Amino acid sequence: MHIRNIHRYGYDFPKLVDAHPALQPFLEKSPTGSDTIDFSDADAILEFNTALLKYHYKIKYWRLPEHSIYPPIPGRADYIHHIADLIGKGDKKGLDIGCGASAIYPLLGNAIYGYEMVGVDVDDQSVAFAKRNTSKNEHIEIRHQIDRGNILNRAIREEEYFDFTMCNPPFYASEEEAIKANLTKQNNLGTREARRNFSGQAHELWCNGGEALFIKRMIKESVNFKTQVGWFTCLLSRKQHLPKPIKQLKKLKAEHQVIQMTTGNKDTRFLAWRFPEASKS
Repeated sequence: MHIRNIHRYGYDFPKLVDAHPALQPFLEKSPTGSDTIDFSDADAILEFNTALLKYHYKIKYWRLPEHSIYPPIPGRADYIHHIADLIGKGDKKGLDIGCGASAIYPLLGNAIYGYEMVGVDVDDQSVAFAKRNTSKNEHIEIRHQIDRGNILNRAIREEEYFDFTMCNPPFYASEEEAIKANLTKQNNLGTREARRNFSGQAHELWCNGGEALFIKRMIKESVNFKTQVGWFTCLLSRKQHLPKPIKQLKKLKAEHQVIQMTTGNKDTRFLAWRFPEASKS
């Protein structure tokens, strides 16, 4: 984890339970005798995440619709910390593409670094929940992206400037691919139940072409907003998807970085790019 990520030091379960008593029934003992939870249990994950948000980030209200993605808070915080390495702290504004019902990146971006955040999503229900989850925070705005054919178009308004954009795109290219990946995950966790420990609705899990096509489209659109964004960033779950977007960025003469992240046993990364000649002075 990032050096500034408070979760790299483990979890104080008694304090988490004090902050969110609903976590208590899900506590169990690890083989070493320490407190833990069953990380294959979606209900346990939901209460655990809620407790982390309440205790560490002072976010008192957080609700998700049934079958939504339950975002792992430590990994989401890592993305924010690495973005801070790119843009710095202080008076900054960020855009989360596909904020989902949780609005987790806008919430963490504001809670950790005080960033002004905008989250956009195409799904009506996700937008409604995201607005409720951020309604007490005047530094977060949630917008409905009504044009599913675009990513940045209509999300970024005329004359608006963002220091960064961030995005956790749908990983899978189809429902079948998502189901297959879920079964593999359950086997690795030692369970065979028809559920995902992070759940997820259709628009959150898959899209035409998966993440590879998504980032290709995003890079293409980013050219039209090169004077309105400091750094564009996008998560990529599969490192084999990196060569093509990097080649695409080189053709556009864009500066780029690949930021590696490790959370627990999971390695991931995000691609960051900008157009230096058009950057805001």
